[in-house]
Amino acid sequence: MHKFIAIGDVHAEWDTFWEALRAASCVDADGLPTPPVRLGRYQVVVIGDLVHPKSPEAYTRLTGCDPFDMNDEDHRLIAAREQVRQLEKLQRYQAAAPHAVHVILGNHDDAVLDPRFVLGTSGGLKHVEFDPEHGGLLLPPPLHGWMSHFPRELRVGRLQFAHVSPLPAHLYYDDLFYSDRSAKTWFRDTPDYVDMAGLVFGVYGHTKTDGGVLLHHAPTGQPLFAIIDALTEREYLEVLYDAAAEVPLRGVSVVPF
Repeated sequence: MHKFIAIGDVHAEWDTFWEALRAASCVDADGLPTPPVRLGRYQVVVIGDLVHPKSPEAYTRLTGCDPFDMNDEDHRLIAAREQVRQLEKLQRYQAAAPHAVHVILGNHDDAVLDPRFVLGTSGGLKHVEFDPEHGGLLLPPPLHGWMSHFPRELRVGRLQFAHVSPLPAHLYYDDLFYSDRSAKTWFRDTPDYVDMAGLVFGVYGHTKTDGGVLLHHAPTGQPLFAIIDALTEREYLEVLYDAAAEVPLRGVSVVPF
């Protein structure tokens, strides 16, 4: 049996991210995996969207530029460099235990790797700090190569981790994805997708819900899936799972920190 520690969309809230890993006993004082992670007993899953702060205030926290202005070349470069620094730290962390640290590809990560789409916030802020055509910094090749190998999902038996949903169409961030409102609403409109996919439990991000982690139960009372875009609410998810057991899902906990 393994314990999975799943952390929702990071969006450059790196201090909070590392705090979550410390609270879960997954990172040591040197920023490296603890013995339970190195031994594979703890499996760390980052559900995607490492990049792009969600608001001007979040960019200010990241950069120290107050107020932050994406149109200011210096501000853009600071935002990119600070994210690069933290991405490199996460890359070192994963490299120390690649069998136990998993990073799922989110749509914002994909947009940095291939800037076909300019993503932004509901307030009109455009994320262009890594888009050279809009005055941004090109992602350094070592990071580009590392992020290019992020999986689009992680499956262990009938347990799934993915950025958006169990639907195969939501694994690829193309024109259809951005025009399909179900990427943001499926868990309310059609929650039985998880059961239809043959899963015993699913863990997803992408959409912030009211009140932190959303834990959805089947009519039987069994946990069915969780929406965990709740890092800024200071919550992560722990899943105990034994793929070899007759009842593989042994426990699901929302953990505040």
